[in-house]
Amino acid sequence: MPTRTARTAWNGSLETGEGQVELSSSKLGTYDVSFPKRAADDANGFTSPEELLAAAHSACYAMQFSAVLGAAGGTVEALDVKADVSLGPDPEGGFRLTGIALRVRGEVSGIDEATFLQAATDAKNTCPVSKALTGVEITLDAALEA
Repeated sequence: MPTRTARTAWNGSLETGEGQVELSSSKLGTYDVSFPKRAADDANGFTSPEELLAAAHSACYAMQFSAVLGAAGGTVEALDVKADVSLGPDPEGGFRLTGIALRVRGEVSGIDEATFLQAATDAKNTCPVSKALTGVEITLDAALEA
């Protein structure tokens, strides 16, 4: 399996500095980052490590869930996966990820709701990004839609 690369160029202090995150492997773009925008309610055109983790987690989970559903006999019509990654103070100092909330809605034929819900949990536990983030509480809200 390949290795993927991103890089960040940063200038200045934490409080006043800014940087640019480059998606080097895909060459899809370069995105601005700043700690004040990271900590603000309105990102105003800047991304953050938490948003990038949320993107990675939602994409990874969707792929893993699709595989688990297929192995369970389901046919995936559509999955809508949202990941919310929260940042907060660390009691030991600095900051930490305080939680990840996964939300998935799926249109899947060939399985019942109990199988869907079990597959959703199995995918959460076996998704490579979930495994990498074991130090963070990950919650799951899953529903099979008609």
